[in-house]
Amino acid sequence: MWIHPEEVLLAGALWVSERANPFFILQRRRGHGRGGGLSGLLVGTLDVVLDSSARVAPYRILLQTADSQIYWNIACGSSRKEITEHWDWLESNLLQTISIFDNDEDVTTFVKGKISGIIAEENRGKQGEEQEEDCGKFREAELKMRRLFGMPDEEKLVNYYSCSYWKGRVPRQGWLYLSVNHLCFYSFLLGKEVTLVVPWTEVTQLEKNATLVFPESIRVSTRHTEHFFSVFLNINDTFKLMEQLANIAMRQLLDNEAFAADRSLPKPCKTLKNVSALKRDLDARAKNERYRTMFRLTQDERLDGHTDCTLWTPFAKMHVVGQLFISNNYICFNSREEDLCQLIIPLREVSIVEKADSSSVLPCPVSISTKNKMNFLFANLKDRDFLVQRISDFLQRTPDSSWGDTSPLSLIGHSVCHLSAMKEKMKEEAWKIHFSEFGRGVCMYRTARTRELVLSGIPERLRGELWLLFSGAQNEMASHPGYYGDLVEQAMGLCSLATEEIERDLHRSMPEHRAFQNETGIAALRRVLTAYAHRNPGIGYCQAMNIVTSVLLLYCTEQEAFWLLVALCERMLPDYYNTRVVGALVDQGVFEELTRAFLPLLYEHMQELGVISTISLSWFLTLFLSVMPFDSAVLLVDCFFYEGIKVIFQVALAVLHDNMDALLSCNDEGEAMTILGRYLDNVVNKQTVTPPIPHLHALLTSGDEPPREIDIFDLIKSSYEKFGSLRSDVIEQMRFKQRLKVIQSLEDTAKRSVVRAMMTESAFSIEELEELYCLFKSKHMTSCYWGSSSSAAERHDPSLPYLEQYRIDPVQFTQLFTALAPWVCGGHTPSLSTRLFRLLDQNQDGLVNFKEFITGLSGMYHGDMTEKLKLLYKLHLPPGNSSPEEKVKDYRYYLRMWAKEKELKRETIKDLPRMNQEQFIEFCKTLYNMFSEEPLEQELYHSIATVASLLLRIGEVGKKFNNGSKKSESIDAQALPLDPQGEEGPSEEGSADAQVCRALADAQLEPAALQTSDEEIRDDTSASSYSVVSSGSLQCEDIADDTVLIGGGLRQGSTLDADWSITFEQVLASLLTEPPLVDYFEKKRDIQSKMAACKAQRAVERQISSASDHEITQHSV
Repeated sequence: MWIHPEEVLLAGALWVSERANPFFILQRRRGHGRGGGLSGLLVGTLDVVLDSSARVAPYRILLQTADSQIYWNIACGSSRKEITEHWDWLESNLLQTISIFDNDEDVTTFVKGKISGIIAEENRGKQGEEQEEDCGKFREAELKMRRLFGMPDEEKLVNYYSCSYWKGRVPRQGWLYLSVNHLCFYSFLLGKEVTLVVPWTEVTQLEKNATLVFPESIRVSTRHTEHFFSVFLNINDTFKLMEQLANIAMRQLLDNEAFAADRSLPKPCKTLKNVSALKRDLDARAKNERYRTMFRLTQDERLDGHTDCTLWTPFAKMHVVGQLFISNNYICFNSREEDLCQLIIPLREVSIVEKADSSSVLPCPVSISTKNKMNFLFANLKDRDFLVQRISDFLQRTPDSSWGDTSPLSLIGHSVCHLSAMKEKMKEEAWKIHFSEFGRGVCMYRTARTRELVLSGIPERLRGELWLLFSGAQNEMASHPGYYGDLVEQAMGLCSLATEEIERDLHRSMPEHRAFQNETGIAALRRVLTAYAHRNPGIGYCQAMNIVTSVLLLYCTEQEAFWLLVALCERMLPDYYNTRVVGALVDQGVFEELTRAFLPLLYEHMQELGVISTISLSWFLTLFLSVMPFDSAVLLVDCFFYEGIKVIFQVALAVLHDNMDALLSCNDEGEAMTILGRYLDNVVNKQTVTPPIPHLHALLTSGDEPPREIDIFDLIKSSYEKFGSLRSDVIEQMRFKQRLKVIQSLEDTAKRSVVRAMMTESAFSIEELEELYCLFKSKHMTSCYWGSSSSAAERHDPSLPYLEQYRIDPVQFTQLFTALAPWVCGGHTPSLSTRLFRLLDQNQDGLVNFKEFITGLSGMYHGDMTEKLKLLYKLHLPPGNSSPEEKVKDYRYYLRMWAKEKELKRETIKDLPRMNQEQFIEFCKTLYNMFSEEPLEQELYHSIATVASLLLRIGEVGKKFNNGSKKSESIDAQALPLDPQGEEGPSEEGSADAQVCRALADAQLEPAALQTSDEEIRDDTSASSYSVVSSGSLQCEDIADDTVLIGGGLRQGSTLDADWSITFEQVLASLLTEPPLVDYFEKKRDIQSKMAACKAQRAVERQISSASDHEITQHSV
């Protein structure tokens, strides 16, 4: 690229001149490219270690004048092709002009001005966004990454670090490049080159550890190997970025959410050194996520900034030190001391923001007043004026809130739980006092006193209100008025798999509760679940959602229950209720880790019995509602909405701790399950008057002794005393580690299921099917982040069976076909691939799944000669005559497709339709191209010519026979056309011979002229564009020596014969007469070499312009 002219004092140091003229010199960096001797090795090593190769491009052009000792660097390039283009431009456009200048200073001034003008013009042509992009050094590093690892322009570099990669026991100093989709490492030391590329989707474990062998290192594990990186300047920053990128990849595997840059980020005041726009984006995402989690805010909330300050707390009569957070809809405060004070002020509630009088006691204060007459005083603000202006800007964009309480859609009633009136009254009074001191509603001060009241149990009348408040659902409901009612109307009457499952589970939702023993409660539950399934089809409906929602409806209106369900499924229990319950499996793994940390003896024994994974799933999915008496479990729900998932882990650990002795004496899984089941069934709420209803299995296994009752309040208190040290941030860190393991385990399960299903339908071995599945999935994943002709959501539907989840489009199919198919057809390969794709795409949705792909590939590799010829024959017939079926997302469509697949279809060779003359010409053309790389090429060509000539004559005989039959049936109608046909039979035969002759010659002499895009996608029955050149023999020698191809359309008299046709039996019989063709189609082909070449293809896919650069050896996983 052109650069602003820079002075160079020593032109020869570390550089080799390759071209020169009186004014310009083209130089190459020593150590770049082949050769260079010891000095080249040393320079190359220094460039890698010191990162000078990121700042200094390997090629440059210098401006020189005869009388000056100073050179000017005017252009640089990462490849020979790029720098050569600049050199050619200089010679063509400037060299002659500057040669007429008398003064060298004028030459220098003219060239510098010209180059600066070119750069200014290029910058003017760029969009404003691109001008702000990364600094020059970072752009150089990104170009270097793409050149070293053969990445396309779509692959964006996030950051790069100097580090050591441990290959065996030897550390290799080099550079670690972290891009959006790959982890890459490059090292070049004294001629030894190490290159590593690991896709983030292949990472199974990411750990930061310190051992004697690897001090402060990062371990990156995949399914087959481990990689260690150490000697980072800032290992924590590197590891956090790796975690983020791995999380993005796991999200891509889970629900196909590819990475999309955030275009709404505020632009920095100046270009930050060594910080890319993507790195800023990811840092902002991490801060936003922490902010939203801390204050239970919605996913679209974005942190604008935060600052240290103090908050005056009237209830404690003191200033509390903490941080103030500003976002587009909220002002939030969190104390530095945990649980001391937290505050959330929605901007819709703010009425006045003003600067108060500053004093030595209260410096730089800001007063915020709300519509419900609450006043908040913040002080010690560093940039008060800017803060007030920022809040004012957000307030102007905030719509006025007219939201209030809505009447319930279904009156389930709140008097269904008969609590002791006295204790209930005392609880209500305690909360009233709390409201008077700390405020009520969304702007309430949340303190340690608030948590104490929650742990004591929320009064029934306040439960719905406080659940909405603590979960953040109240804010979301206030910002979406009328949303639930609209959803109910839209979802009414729609039929889907989710609605069928909802109907099945409606009457299983707390049947013992009278609220759901009538149609009123059932109808309300149906509406809430159906509305959510319509809002989030990615989740739809999952078992356990009915139990949780039925409890929410007991204390809230339908609308409130709906927004609480949204908060649960999308924020508080992420990924719990999707099709594979990934979130619950992740937390199950976290629970196992916590058990190992807190209860090591019990963990070992429970692992032997395999109990932890069995019990914990139901505990987490239903928040203990399905395994505890209702009056007890609802208190845990109170704590959960305030504390989050932390309290569920604490209580689960406390349950295991209380039963440790009994569990250690268990001999099998069933006994352990019985002990835990009886324990949980007898966790009672002694503050209720009515006795709890035990579960059926507790009654059956209670024995003679009455079981010991456990007070739920004692259990909660015990969990905080023994396991209260658990921190939410630690749980999130453990969740990340388990998420990698769980999602990759699910991917492995999917692969095993696919391979097992395909074993009976193909002749490939298990190992071959696994490799093919990985290649197929890799092609799908690559197109997700490097672009494709169809959207990722269309090609990956997790709700489908494993065999159909990953699907590829025609472009990806052609790439795989070219790499793996045994029939190599040169320039005709894309055409053949397009035909096979249309044949395999039975539902005509423009996508092919793995099962269909293997079906086609297996026929080419493992079919007998008849099967292979049948496939080849069908490729040259038009696809099915049935019109494409409309793509319906209804599950019944997939059931019908599944039923059709199960039907036994025995297709015989007699069922195949006849092949017309144009299709036959294409068929011959394909055969001719297939043998270009065979050892017996000439023999095969001769056999094709013989078979083609024979089939042409067979077609002519069949035509005359068919025409004779037609003539006897309808002489009057057919007399005129048939007479000339009979007279010109030989010439027509010659015409047909000539058509095949032209096709074969075209295939041999003009492979590059094949139209494989628009032409091949047309229907196969369209008119041919072959022109007839001569008639006569079909010997290959005649084709090569005597044929002259004539472009353009058909000549008069060379139209295709519509009556000419042959059958598959005739094609098969004719081919069997030629031993070379029989040997070719019966030859066994090995796919292993093709798969190995396909896997290594990434190593050899290099930009053409870097042909002279270092050859990179790929150690890709």
